[in-house]
Amino acid sequence: MERMPSAKPPARPFTPLDFQLVLLRRMADHNPELVADARRELGVSIADMREANKRWQAMLRSPRSRSAVSCYRSILGAPESATLRKIGDLECEARSWPVPLWPDLRFEVMVAPNGTAWNEWLVRAPGATAPELHTLDDLTPWSCTVDEAARAFPPARPLEGTAPTRFGLALTAPDARGVRRECVAEFTWGLLQRVAVSR
Repeated sequence: MERMPSAKPPARPFTPLDFQLVLLRRMADHNPELVADARRELGVSIADMREANKRWQAMLRSPRSRSAVSCYRSILGAPESATLRKIGDLECEARSWPVPLWPDLRFEVMVAPNGTAWNEWLVRAPGATAPELHTLDDLTPWSCTVDEAARAFPPARPLEGTAPTRFGLALTAPDARGVRRECVAEFTWGLLQRVAVSR
């Protein structure tokens, strides 16, 4: 009797946990120790993180891929909030979702009027206490978001990121002795990863 070919098992859904692993995978380049601690907190292995990132990249590159906005909604569910925001002449909708790994942060997607996502990053949650940023010593990994650093040390100048999901700020901040130093703050998914101080 001829055996019927076995059916291919259905693909496992991409979950909010998988999405958090995608965020962590990009941050591992700068802060492997923090990422390892976060993985242990989530109860996942480095192989799980790599697999989640591999599946995420495949989803983005698939010829049948949905829009980023639709993709985030299918993975993360309905946004916790959706707020109209005007940036220059452009009126956008800021949609945000909670991120269990960082309870004081939200994953925010800025949606243009035509429905496309033009910015995706972590921001401080409404009502959460913002960090006190006064000197370079306060700019520690994962301590603040892009907006918080820019407000603390004006005038900060945006810099093009070295890779997708990365962002930079050129700013001047005092060191522990009060000497103002020029530096570049590097962010991944909107969260501070490291600061390079000019000599």
